[in-house]
Amino acid sequence: MRFKLPLLILLVFMVVTTVGSKKEIVFWHSYSTDSGEYKLLVEKIIPEFEKQHSDIKIVEMQVPYDEMRRRLITATAAAQFPDVMRMDIIWVPQFAEIGVLLAVDETFPEDFAFLKDNFFDGPLSTCYWNDHYYGLPLDTNTRILLWNKKVFEEEGLSGPPETMDEFIEYIKLLTKDLNKDGTIDRWGYADSGLNPWNTIPWIYSMGGSILDPTNSKAEGYVNSPASVKALEVFSKLYKEGCISDTIAGGGSIGSFEGYAEGVYAMTIGGPWSWSIIKGQYPDAEINYSLFPRGENGSRSVVGGEDIVIFKSTRYPKEAWEFVKYMVSYEVQREFSTVGQIPILKTLLEDSNIKEHPFMLIYLKQLETAVARSPHPAWNQISDVLQKAWEDAVIGDINPKEALDLAAQEIEAILDEFE
Repeated sequence: MRFKLPLLILLVFMVVTTVGSKKEIVFWHSYSTDSGEYKLLVEKIIPEFEKQHSDIKIVEMQVPYDEMRRRLITATAAAQFPDVMRMDIIWVPQFAEIGVLLAVDETFPEDFAFLKDNFFDGPLSTCYWNDHYYGLPLDTNTRILLWNKKVFEEEGLSGPPETMDEFIEYIKLLTKDLNKDGTIDRWGYADSGLNPWNTIPWIYSMGGSILDPTNSKAEGYVNSPASVKALEVFSKLYKEGCISDTIAGGGSIGSFEGYAEGVYAMTIGGPWSWSIIKGQYPDAEINYSLFPRGENGSRSVVGGEDIVIFKSTRYPKEAWEFVKYMVSYEVQREFSTVGQIPILKTLLEDSNIKEHPFMLIYLKQLETAVARSPHPAWNQISDVLQKAWEDAVIGDINPKEALDLAAQEIEAILDEFE
């Protein structure tokens, strides 16, 4: 009996020592707690990693997206960052520029070189700034064309537009005054705004661009002949009444709802369009196609999140192990089952992807999709370009004049980073 108490103390000490010896990796993310992604993360993904790495404990912290940037700014002021974070792609260059993110290609060169070619080029480019990669793509999305098959058939069209010339022609053809009261009540195309998230597919498919390949020059790019033409074409279609007022915050009905009801013959949407439309119109038929190809092919815009490591981490190797795990084939495949678009080319051949109602075509679009220019001042650049498009499309400014002015303003912004 006299040995029982010391034995108990020894056991408690062993347990405490074991727990205390684990290296804790704090992981910030914004997966909605109501989502299948979050459930998968906390119930399967993280527990499996901890099972494989008995010396590492992942402390996940959910921060709503709208609060995340404020939390990051506070963390910057206090120099108290998480170890790893799922970060919006447009924030990565900003935080890389202020020197708080780990350059993973420099810190883990052999691993990075092995992994690099597995990713789609668009998502990978969002991690790049100032000659280094400051993270890896974690999840991605893009936007593709939604076309209403019933409306198309009513007008004798058997399929979606494949080229920009067909796209423009179909937008005009499908715009109608159906009840002959002198007012348009069906539009050929609808979208939700005029910021680069909306306009990049038009600009880049038609051969234009925003910045040069090094993201250091706007003059001759944002106002190139092809970029001007894209704005001219869009502006003309809108002024002719062929594009819905939803781009200006108006419209009688939202772009997805209008698509489902046949008010808009075509719109553009990300993978979330399926759940939004089916949630309100369960019997709606959703028809997807690649964004029509122009002089520069079929180009759309890249969205999503990257996974980054902060320089302040006490455990860079352990953090990197978690990052590699999160972008592994197995984990990416698991997340694809709850609707998250993976970032690995190899998953194009996976049976789950091939049989999914829409995943494959989004992955196909990602092969040529364009990231919003990865630059610390992207938000400012975006605001300037959005205003230029609004001035020309909704206002009366000549498209070339609007983009020439935008080029000057963006050059001034870029000069601050030389």
